[in-house]
Amino acid sequence: MPFTRREFLATGVAASLLGGDDLSAASVDRPKLAQLALDRLKKAGVSYGDIRLNRYQYETIEARERRISSVSRDTSFGYGVRALHEGSWGFAASNDFTEKALAETVDRAVAVAKANAILQQRPVKLSPVKPVEAKWSSGYRQDPFLVPLDQKTALLLGLNDKALGVKGAGFVSSRLAFVREDKFYASTEGSVIEQDLVRSWGTFSVTAVDRAAGDAQSRDSLAMPSLRGWEAIEEHDFLGEAEQAALDAVAKLQAKPVEPGLYDLVLDPSHLFLTIHESCGHPTELDRALGFEANYAGTSFLTPDKLGKFRYGSELVNMVADRTTPHALATVAYDDDGAPAQRWHLVKDGVFVEYQTTREQEAWLEGVKARGCAHADSWSSVVFQRMPNVSLDPGDSKLSSEDLIADVEKGVRIRGRGSYSIDQQRYNFQFGGQVFEEIKDGKVVGLLRDVAYQARTPDFWNALDGIASRKEYELGGSFYDGKGQPGQLNAVSHGCSPARFRKISVINTGRSS
Repeated sequence: MPFTRREFLATGVAASLLGGDDLSAASVDRPKLAQLALDRLKKAGVSYGDIRLNRYQYETIEARERRISSVSRDTSFGYGVRALHEGSWGFAASNDFTEKALAETVDRAVAVAKANAILQQRPVKLSPVKPVEAKWSSGYRQDPFLVPLDQKTALLLGLNDKALGVKGAGFVSSRLAFVREDKFYASTEGSVIEQDLVRSWGTFSVTAVDRAAGDAQSRDSLAMPSLRGWEAIEEHDFLGEAEQAALDAVAKLQAKPVEPGLYDLVLDPSHLFLTIHESCGHPTELDRALGFEANYAGTSFLTPDKLGKFRYGSELVNMVADRTTPHALATVAYDDDGAPAQRWHLVKDGVFVEYQTTREQEAWLEGVKARGCAHADSWSSVVFQRMPNVSLDPGDSKLSSEDLIADVEKGVRIRGRGSYSIDQQRYNFQFGGQVFEEIKDGKVVGLLRDVAYQARTPDFWNALDGIASRKEYELGGSFYDGKGQPGQLNAVSHGCSPARFRKISVINTGRSS
């Protein structure tokens, strides 16, 4: 049953949620347990071993119209042990912190490695890293888990009220989500690394309904998640955007349906980040390119024979992979293999030049380097290659978004992410959006509706002929990038400035035939 803000705060549920959780990382001597695990791994004769003692906190608050519909807070604390024995991996995990359970978990990881060695066809080889002892924090200013629940619910209900105050707005839902990763990693190589990361996200969706016409149009928030604290929520004008989103949703009911055809597109960072994610981020994952994801998430058209040769896009296309960008969701100091964060080109001057890789993957393909992309989404999850932040570098562009629009005769400007579809090789795709503005003779002349564009990845990126300057550069991203079997989630950002693409096929999604 949903509650109003006053009704919710009057219940004991609110008080219990504000009181925190019983499971504290401070109550566990992680350095001691790590050393016990490493000593036992070495005694077992492993060539490499590590332990991750990690604590995760999650909080989500949701509101629907003028009521709080859901509040949840969860904590997960445990450890995972990896053992590399005779070139094969073994893994085991537990949330029992007794020394007996720890020893059993280590022994189980070693036993799994020995069993896997029977079938291992190619021994695992890890590229070397320099052992380090380090502590790192993502640099948030205000811990969102310490912000009173009253303040959070007031924000959600306030922005909902603002949206519903626009005539024609019928429905609104809003959500706050926060994640903390308190990570402790130690390896037989001598590394001991502690990292504290906090991510925050506020979002909403407004729907306007024309009951007479049987039509409904929505507009979602353009706010993006980031590797920041509560300050990321406070600094975004959610009340102002909620009102504008409601106005946009109402206006879309009367907007002109797009006529299918070829259009120049001017894509806002709030939209283009997802196209980058799907058409560059995923196809440059080495495990995907070599077929390791074929049974679930697909393969890649960027096969190894194309490395260093294939023209992915125009000379303006410089796709940079980066785990060091401040406030970007996949930023860390060290990955889950103990490798330092790096920055490198995936596509340089339009040519595909590198993959996303881990220490293990350096041995998979001649010419690639280990790039620090190892990650597991939980202490109980297996470490494997995950996407870093992947961004379109604007270079030394002096252009503005107005300049891009001024040189368009027939086009569409698109803001916000919408529905999308992309094939298993990340080659053919279709993307929608939130707000579509018609461009005619260099000027924005009004809203359009039912817009989506279709292209093949290399055709699309070769059609890029203009990028706005760094002044308009923004980070988009997602909390929930899925990969692997069993599935894991990764948070990742993609930065870009507004960009222009020439003569892209646009379809009308509202037509039934």
